[in-house]
Amino acid sequence: MPGQTDRLGETRPALATVAPPERGATRIADRVVAKIASRAAREALPPLPPDAVPPHATVVVRRQASGTGGTDGTPTHSARIRVSLELGYPADIGAQCGEVRRHVTERVEALAGMEVPEVAVQVERLHLAHESGAVQGRTR
Repeated sequence: MPGQTDRLGETRPALATVAPPERGATRIADRVVAKIASRAAREALPPLPPDAVPPHATVVVRRQASGTGGTDGTPTHSARIRVSLELGYPADIGAQCGEVRRHVTERVEALAGMEVPEVAVQVERLHLAHESGAVQGRTR
């Protein structure tokens, strides 16, 4: 390998290139991935009423076997995510859950660099979506 010349004109040996698997890896904590997923679920939903519980997520991160990995030889991680949320009703619950799944998958892959093979959406509660000024009472 040819050397490099520094500012003073002295020759230094060239830096060795280290293969990606030997450089190490960044580990993202499960709780950080859960926060990313919770935030993404909030972004995917219309605004909730003040008394609603914001979405929360639980995450299981698994490192894939050493034989599989990214195209550059680095090991990849996958995150299986469960998001619990409240939804307004009446609404298209299936479409809202689908949008949450899509957005959570997209954001975790982009921000954490993880594969997301599964996003399970659990609807814990439905709340009535009242129009402003509407009389609140019993609904049939």
